[in-house]
Amino acid sequence: MEEWLGRPVADALTEEIRRKAEEAGVTPKLVILRIGARPEDLSYEKGALARMKKCGFAAEVRTFPEDVRQEEFERELKKAGSDPDTDGILLFQPLPAGLDAKRVKERICPEKDLDGISPVNQAKLFAGDKSGFAPCTAEALMRILSFYGVDPRGKKAVIVGRSTVIGRPAAMLLLAADATVTVTHTKTQDLAAECRQADILVAAAGHAGTVTADCIKPGAVVLDVGINVDENGKLCGDVDAESVKRDGKAAALTPVPRGVGSVTTSVLADHLLEAACRRRRAAE
Repeated sequence: MEEWLGRPVADALTEEIRRKAEEAGVTPKLVILRIGARPEDLSYEKGALARMKKCGFAAEVRTFPEDVRQEEFERELKKAGSDPDTDGILLFQPLPAGLDAKRVKERICPEKDLDGISPVNQAKLFAGDKSGFAPCTAEALMRILSFYGVDPRGKKAVIVGRSTVIGRPAAMLLLAADATVTVTHTKTQDLAAECRQADILVAAAGHAGTVTADCIKPGAVVLDVGINVDENGKLCGDVDAESVKRDGKAAALTPVPRGVGSVTTSVLADHLLEAACRRRRAAE
């Protein structure tokens, strides 16, 4: 079984981004809006800032307490959306319970919404309109498949997870690539049997160990999107990686960490560059 690392994919994409930015003569700027200090947000933020630096892009982090008032946060979101020096916005999810998430998503500028959370970008994704931005992690899955030579066309893809952040967007992207897609979740009856139909299996349930060796079809590629912390305080995915490796039926598995995450930040940088180029073309 191969281990599909994210770094080669991310490095190749980063070089492409740097080349395109140099040709376009732009230095985009990212603004990250973070509420609170959840470990997973801090980890992603660190990776995103490092990726922006590698691409030669500017980045700024604006932080808010978990009890930030709706009006105050919306005011800052509007400011970032109207700022001519800001090309893209990254907003960490989920938002605290004290905020109306629907209102916040409606108020993020779609043209700067790099992670595809606004209703406009979500509608474009489901309509197959490529002028919108898809969530970065969902798109990272497609970049990994392409890099490692897997064409989804005609293949059976099973997604474990139905969130609007990964599961559903990944389904739309795989459908657009002509895969036959089944979306499952933790309430699916006989989940393992559904998973065993997959040529491409995406684990995005948000629960450690959801996908075990019993879920794997011989020759399947398994993309693990989960970010969890085990009893020893170490990061782990939604796949029981040790059992899958021992079983040996899978053709490939993305590890956690060192898998999808690094590609996600590269896609974020790619979206930032595209947003910057679009703004400059519109201004000409």
